[in-house]
Amino acid sequence: MSQIHSSAIIEDGAQIGEGSVIGPFCLVGSGVTLGRGVHLKSHVVVTGNTTIGEDTEIFPFAVIGEVPQDLKFKGEKTRLEIGARNRIREHVTMNTGTEGGGGITRVGDDGLFMAGCHIAHDCTIGDRVIIVNNSAIAGHCMIEDDVIVGGLCGVHQWVRIGQGAIIGALSMVTNDVIPHGLVQGPRGELDGLNLIGLKRRGVERSDITALRAAFQMLAQGEGAFQDRARRLGEETDSAYVRQIVEFITGGSDRSFLTPS
Repeated sequence: MSQIHSSAIIEDGAQIGEGSVIGPFCLVGSGVTLGRGVHLKSHVVVTGNTTIGEDTEIFPFAVIGEVPQDLKFKGEKTRLEIGARNRIREHVTMNTGTEGGGGITRVGDDGLFMAGCHIAHDCTIGDRVIIVNNSAIAGHCMIEDDVIVGGLCGVHQWVRIGQGAIIGALSMVTNDVIPHGLVQGPRGELDGLNLIGLKRRGVERSDITALRAAFQMLAQGEGAFQDRARRLGEETDSAYVRQIVEFITGGSDRSFLTPS
């Protein structure tokens, strides 16, 4: 059984999972599917063609599944899919996709989206991602697993942020960030590796040493940035270094933040 406050509005067609709690003055639209154990605290709007995974908790005044903030959007049917066990804090906004961007915005599992942050249309957000207060992720961005984006950051549209990277507070990120990278500064610069994050995740010392050496080669080696990455791929046995190589040599709509 679900608990639905008498002041909440549940439109016909909405699907409410077993054990969900919908608090005072919430609105759940007709195209919404809530998984088992979802908790909408109060004054939460969930609308559009939106699916929210089990045990996700959404705090007051969040607006989830509204139409994209994109002038090209003409009302086409698009979606927002949010995974399980996310914590979505006050005033967070997450928009559905656009036809030109594939039609879907995806958010993974076990994320923390702090107060006031924004996830725009057609983004793909991985698992265990943390977006800190009042940061904005623009349209079409891809943020891989275990990324942390600090407070008051802006991430430019189409940017990719690789797994395990960390973005310092007050940074503007305009280009792709390699996996496990550390970005700092008002106009974000690649300033090293997220060594603390690697250690917390229990990465072997040998892999951390290999990543340090790889970063030095990317920073100081001969040739263009992508050429250095390809040489790394030929020389390394570390899966972590190969992950960086594949990220750099893969397809992208942006250039890369390179070591300063």
